[in-house]
Amino acid sequence: MNWNKLTEAGQIQEIKALSAEKPVLIFKHSTRCSISSMSLDRLTRKWTDIDNEKLTPYFLDLIARRDLSDLVAREFGVPHESPQVLLIKNGEAIYDNSHFGISYADLMGKI
Repeated sequence: MNWNKLTEAGQIQEIKALSAEKPVLIFKHSTRCSISSMSLDRLTRKWTDIDNEKLTPYFLDLIARRDLSDLVAREFGVPHESPQVLLIKNGEAIYDNSHFGISYADLMGKI
């Protein structure tokens, strides 16, 4: 999986612009949470190279950048959770889920 790291507030506008051409996935990960690690593993095990052509994945370490995680929540109108995935299309969150609700099949079914 070719993660783009979400580390700066200005990237949110870039993500909105990118999502007009191809959906963007944001994975908010807590490095202190075993459920977050399991959810990330379940997602990445099923990921294929072809999936990189279908959507652009971003990874947000919310322990290091909680401020940015809060900004993502405000910008896309989705309450903060951890772990959490958001699927952005045309500048808006069209899908979000958290914890064991994070599903490769569900994500791919939304694009």
